[in-house]
Amino acid sequence: MELSGAEVIIECLKAEGIDYVFGYPGGAVLHIYDAFYQQDDVQHILVRHEQGATHAADGYARSTGKPGVVLVTSGPGATNAVTGIATAYMDSIPMIVITGQVPKHLIGNDAFQEVDSVGITRPIVKHNFLINDVNDIASTFKKAFFVATTGRPGPVVIDIPKDITAEKVAFEYPDKIEMRSYNPTFKGHNGQIKRAVEMIAAAQRPMIYTGGGVILGNGSAELRQFTRTLGYPITQTLMGLGAFPASDPLSLGMLGMHGTYEANMGMHHCDVLIAIGARFDDRVTGALEKFCPDAKIIHIDVDPASISKNVKVDIPIVGQVAPVLDAINSELSKIAEFKNTAAIEKWWAQIKEWRAQDCLKYDRDSGTIKPQFVIEELHKVTKGDAFITSDVGQHQMFAAQYYGFDKPRRWINSGGLGTMGFGLPAAMGVQLAHPDETVACITGESSIQMCIQELSTCKQYAMPLKIINLNNGYMGMVRQWQEFFYEKRYAMSYFDSLPDFVAVAESYGHIGIKVEKPEDVRPALEQAFKQKDRLVFLDFITDREENVYPMIPAGAGLNEMILV
Repeated sequence: MELSGAEVIIECLKAEGIDYVFGYPGGAVLHIYDAFYQQDDVQHILVRHEQGATHAADGYARSTGKPGVVLVTSGPGATNAVTGIATAYMDSIPMIVITGQVPKHLIGNDAFQEVDSVGITRPIVKHNFLINDVNDIASTFKKAFFVATTGRPGPVVIDIPKDITAEKVAFEYPDKIEMRSYNPTFKGHNGQIKRAVEMIAAAQRPMIYTGGGVILGNGSAELRQFTRTLGYPITQTLMGLGAFPASDPLSLGMLGMHGTYEANMGMHHCDVLIAIGARFDDRVTGALEKFCPDAKIIHIDVDPASISKNVKVDIPIVGQVAPVLDAINSELSKIAEFKNTAAIEKWWAQIKEWRAQDCLKYDRDSGTIKPQFVIEELHKVTKGDAFITSDVGQHQMFAAQYYGFDKPRRWINSGGLGTMGFGLPAAMGVQLAHPDETVACITGESSIQMCIQELSTCKQYAMPLKIINLNNGYMGMVRQWQEFFYEKRYAMSYFDSLPDFVAVAESYGHIGIKVEKPEDVRPALEQAFKQKDRLVFLDFITDREENVYPMIPAGAGLNEMILV
């Protein structure tokens, strides 16, 4: 039986086990939307902006490990999706973005709602396709899902002219696909693994530094075994939080620009650095010439292009995190005595001195609501077991510092691109993927307004999210930089016309609660989380000038932190 190109697309999504597609209709994709209407296996979620669709698919992917799928129309539909595509690309999130295109004979003619979607997205995707023949739809989708989900994951764009979605073709979905130019490495090199184990066993001041690749590569169990077997200190990037439990004594917390004193000092003074699924981002390394001056570096990563890109390493191991760590754990089990016990004890004594600085302390008696306090109370009310999304800014850093993630895929935030507006639509994707779980979005009064229209989507699909708005009346992180480095010239970083967020939430049919006193924080949170089937918007009026500490200024080393 022959199907239309649009119907073939639906069948491809079914074959890949896709539950949800996030999108917004338009002329170039109406054949596809008509095919959606005539089936019930794949549910379409109607967002209110194409950026919201990409972030929702992104949140779905981060929280499940499965690819998120987006459907947008040509022209402005595709360009509105660009920010979300770039967000996924920077954080290596598997995503399939289907963009409509004008009919083939109009491509290049400046037709109505025509843009070069392939050209526009080429720098921010793992790969993209323009389908020119209805017979290529099935094989292209198979390739797209394979590319998006293997090796270092990432978004793939499929651009489809409207006339192709109307043409008929016999449907057959490939069982497997082979691409001569794309063969990702799975297992690490045995010789390099043995060299790494020898270096790890001989370390006197070791540090384990892990990133989002551990979570994306489903290597959390292997990482926990590795770290606990060694008893070495571990620090995690913003994207890696939760791969190793924050509550474990071996954890030194997050490192980098707003990392803990003990984590950053441990990195600076270590003699062996074991980097796993991390890319040595500038927010982690600080000044490259000052980074880990005395360390030999082992780097495990699935992407060979990431190895020695920013920091030269001594032992590179290319492969998926889980099998590589499994092989390392196997080698470690063969060693009778793999620790320099006296040196490691001395190293831990030094780390405990750094910990005693208590770099995350803050004034609890100011009479104002401190954002750190809200996060700590949120952790207590949710028992540390919620899915937490965030937008970007001070609230994101406070969440990373104070929530304490013990499980992978619970912390959903935009790390590489730093996309304001990410938190709410990402929470929608998480909630759909985990309908019985608690999902909270930590945001600020600036970020939330970038995609606040998605409150309408939340109403339509009855998503019981809890929005934690840390409202200080400023673009908080911009204001902090202006205070530190621009002599308090607060150029355009403050808001004089904020809405009544409670009224806004209620206008969309949700519950709104405004909280202005510290003693009301816990009761408000408890009240909100008792609402199991309603979205609650909590507007916390926080200290206007609270800063995120520690902080490493641009150009400084990890040992040059501002602590107060």
